[in-house]
Amino acid sequence: MKKGQSDGECERLREEIARLRKVIAGLTPPLETLLRRRGFRIFKKEPAEDLLVPGKRHIDSYYETMKRYSFRLFLRDAIKHQDEFTYQSVTRYATAEVTGDYIDYLLKVGLLEEVPGGFRLKKRPVKSFGATLEWFVAEVLKREFGMETIWGVRFRGRKVGGDYDLIAKLDSGLLYMEVKSSPPRQVYASEISAFWSRTEDLCPDIAVFLMDTHLRMKDKLVVMFEEELARRFETPPVVRRLKAEIFRIEDRVFIMNSKPSVEGNMETLLSYYLRRRCL
Repeated sequence: MKKGQSDGECERLREEIARLRKVIAGLTPPLETLLRRRGFRIFKKEPAEDLLVPGKRHIDSYYETMKRYSFRLFLRDAIKHQDEFTYQSVTRYATAEVTGDYIDYLLKVGLLEEVPGGFRLKKRPVKSFGATLEWFVAEVLKREFGMETIWGVRFRGRKVGGDYDLIAKLDSGLLYMEVKSSPPRQVYASEISAFWSRTEDLCPDIAVFLMDTHLRMKDKLVVMFEEELARRFETPPVVRRLKAEIFRIEDRVFIMNSKPSVEGNMETLLSYYLRRRCL
């Protein structure tokens, strides 16, 4: 805050920025219209069955906490042991003190409850962390980059089936993202093939394969993409490193992990994509 600038003035500035973003968004067609132009009609989206998020008054703090990689790993363990767990059973990726803080936080926002011998999720069953991670990444694009988003999307009448994990409006174009919570060793060639088939069918301006891991992409995932490209193309495009563990394929398809952060890597990717026209 600048010297002499009150909290009220800051709030008015935030409201003005939000208003301007809304005006700018209104100058281009809404996301659903952009999809219909491509012949895609939404059948289902944003399923709530496995979504692990608190009530509205805690959403902002939950979003900020979700930015921490250790918290996301903790949530995966909490879901894995959702019927009952102790401090010790979810202290794999953070110190005991940090894990205790995370448990206290989930109790405070109403996602956990105490039971004899430990804790359990209030909402059960939750099949996986996938829906919650898709929600979080969609929130990153909304909050940090002002993009209209939908997640967990299914379409009818397409040759390529399955869920589109996340679709966002990028100016007057589309961004499609596959969001994986599992480590690289648990990703299979069939998933890479399905991602590429959906990319070809939807024809977005950008397609992103995001793995929520701090492990290297080069060792396995990039190799799997190279093998898939060799199967599909007589002269396959080259997978090139953009920065750190962010890779690009013909400046339209990107592979990335979440180190140091999802929002930071998305900023790098979007900045490169939007500025490359001036290079």
